[in-house]
Amino acid sequence: MRNLLLHLIPLLLALLALIWPSDRTRPRLLPLAGILHSALTLWLLFQPPAPSPQSWLGFDPLTRAVVPAISLPFLICSFYGVAYLRLRQERPNRIFVASLLALLGLITLSLQSQHLGLLWVAMEGATLVTVPLLHFNGTARAFEATWKYLLVGGTGVALSLLGSFFLGYSAAGTASGGDLTFAALVENAHGLVKPWVLAAWVVLLTGYGTKMGLAPMHTWKPDAYGEAPGLIGAILAGGLTTVAFVALLRVRQIVDAAGFAHATTVTWMALGLFSMFVAGMFLLGTPDFKRMLAYSSVEHMGILSFGAALGPAGVAAALFHVWNNNLAKGALFLSAGNLRRTVTARTAPEVSGLLLLAPVSSRLLIIGMFAVTACPPFGPFFSELAIIRSAFEGGHALATALFLTFLLLAFLGMSRLVFAITDGRPRLSERHKASTALPPGGAGGRPAAPMDRQSPKGSKWPEQPGVILPPVIFLGCSLLLGLATPPALRQVWADAVTFLFGS
Repeated sequence: MRNLLLHLIPLLLALLALIWPSDRTRPRLLPLAGILHSALTLWLLFQPPAPSPQSWLGFDPLTRAVVPAISLPFLICSFYGVAYLRLRQERPNRIFVASLLALLGLITLSLQSQHLGLLWVAMEGATLVTVPLLHFNGTARAFEATWKYLLVGGTGVALSLLGSFFLGYSAAGTASGGDLTFAALVENAHGLVKPWVLAAWVVLLTGYGTKMGLAPMHTWKPDAYGEAPGLIGAILAGGLTTVAFVALLRVRQIVDAAGFAHATTVTWMALGLFSMFVAGMFLLGTPDFKRMLAYSSVEHMGILSFGAALGPAGVAAALFHVWNNNLAKGALFLSAGNLRRTVTARTAPEVSGLLLLAPVSSRLLIIGMFAVTACPPFGPFFSELAIIRSAFEGGHALATALFLTFLLLAFLGMSRLVFAITDGRPRLSERHKASTALPPGGAGGRPAAPMDRQSPKGSKWPEQPGVILPPVIFLGCSLLLGLATPPALRQVWADAVTFLFGS
């Protein structure tokens, strides 16, 4: 019953948000949901319920390993969301708050799903409730990004459904009698129809790989992450992508048990390295610092895929990296969102000198960039090091060399852009100048200050504690996870690996 509350509480609060009368107080439902969800998650982490193999819902070791990595970032983002919506009072927030709460509930439902069909339904629901969140700013570009997300993401969902049909058809004649729970499919994997299993893996890897944002199915990410509020980018990069990754881990367990372990290893490793390469190339050329985060997400989905292809040790390292990526990306997205609101621009040709205009958010962006590109002592350094070690021990010398090369490309691309927009004298876009310029006589009859000397106090987006502390907490958690990874978490990841691969 406790695990059912994990998704029921956010969904019930989403319904409450729809009927809540006040735009001013409605955002407070976000931290309420975050606190309750995190408390339940912590309880289930240390006192998990007894397994129930025949149930469609459960809190198995794999779920236990990833739900806290989504619950904690949502809790941090929920407090940011209250401050963010207070500064965005020109926009109604009823649908925004309700959709965000529903997204948390559906993501949790997806992670707890022990049935192939229920997993697809929950992920489809999460895809649909994301649409109003992407379109919150109400601009033409946000509208275009939303449609691209629907079209590309919808294609991925359709392919996932087709792959689920293939896998279900392969199990029709087994002793399970067509039972599509993951436990039954693994138990009867030797009797599955082999061609349909292999076809299911290819289609499901493409479908759920689209939701992860693996190249070349990543095309929705730059527009969606670039136009959505930073708060939404943080939750999508650490939420929906994690759900798709877990879905592929579950499918891979079935396909490996059916005798296609080599095929899953090769395809997943190739797709992971290709995603890292594509992301590195785009990071070297993009001038948009919000799109930069989208390509960084593509890179890290490639890292997860590469790690998961390396067997038990690689999967343990990949689960470690899920936590690290979610924390570091949270800091980056929130800081980038603050900077985007500060200057109403987002490309290097339009703006520079952000260290003078928004000093705290700029410094957080720089630190977050070093964290997410695996600079010690932040968490991503240690999880990526564990993946590299697994690759060396597995004899994948060439793949490891490519992995390190693509990591270097990503670092060069991100550092190039981050320092281009933060260093130098302030250079603002014409749109920002028009929105912040004083009358010719200045305020109170004083001469107007030149725009290249504008102080942070003249910014449209004040650096208030409510929008600064959350990214600081994200970076602090990333640092803590790198320097002192709790032994209890390492045990949780080890239990998940044992669950997937056996003793």
